[in-house]
Amino acid sequence: MTEERMTWTLIKRGARRGLAGLGAVALAACSTTPAPAPPAPAGPRPALWKLADADTTIYLFGTIHLLPKGFAWRTPALDRAIAASDTLVLETLIGSDPDTAAARMVELGVTKGLPPLAERVPPEKRAALEQLIASTKVPVKVLDRMETWAAALTLLAISFRNMGYDPDLGVEKGLEASYKASAKPVSGLETIEQQFGFFDQLSEEAQRTFLIGILDAPAEARAEFEAMLKAWAAGDTEEIAATFDSETALMPELREVLMRKRNAAWAEWLEKRLEEPGTVMVAVGAGHLVGRDSVQAMLKQRGLEARRVQ
Repeated sequence: MTEERMTWTLIKRGARRGLAGLGAVALAACSTTPAPAPPAPAGPRPALWKLADADTTIYLFGTIHLLPKGFAWRTPALDRAIAASDTLVLETLIGSDPDTAAARMVELGVTKGLPPLAERVPPEKRAALEQLIASTKVPVKVLDRMETWAAALTLLAISFRNMGYDPDLGVEKGLEASYKASAKPVSGLETIEQQFGFFDQLSEEAQRTFLIGILDAPAEARAEFEAMLKAWAAGDTEEIAATFDSETALMPELREVLMRKRNAAWAEWLEKRLEEPGTVMVAVGAGHLVGRDSVQAMLKQRGLEARRVQ
């Protein structure tokens, strides 16, 4: 396989799987204070909210983008909300067109004349980067051609896949399949271009912070993700929020671009959607629905309250 073909193949994989980590997974990777694992729930109860007026109901469901095989997350309350809603709105639609996603990632994420990726992390982190790259089997020459955010997304996506966590098993794919089986429309809050653009507009300093944040050893990365997964399944929003609201979890630029601005835009969309009758399911990464910068907090500023129903 030529280097060009290898680059395209890996970017295609990273585009599809890396964007799936844009929410809770990618942001949690930036945390420098991993949360302790909460006790496993007796049964799944991931958090679900309802925003409603006289003729409109909007369900807000916090998702986990990657799941291991056989992980149970559906509940009777969620199934009733799915059955009652006319349409599904996700963060973005990407799985059905990975070629387009890869093309956009190449446009934004591959640049000539970049320094080697190893030079973009502190000397004390280079051994960890080398180990991560070796575990993913991505050629260093390919990564060196990528902007820092694109290389980080690619490594993050493949390393989580190697640990058994797959967006094809994730909540979004399951929800999308349910709605399509009932011939209900599925749409996205953001385009592929917008999602890659959030990363591309980050300063190089913020991109390098993101890259450094994913350099945990596989065992530590697995433990951190499993802690978040248990908290999500238990509906423990306080535990999830602790990851995102910690002062050390995200540098201000990452929080502003990847969390606060997007949550504010979604709150504006939800307010406008209340003007149309019907019932809608809106499913976004769980990290966006918890903590001080959450979508619900933005809705409150607009005089709207989302009530938790699970």
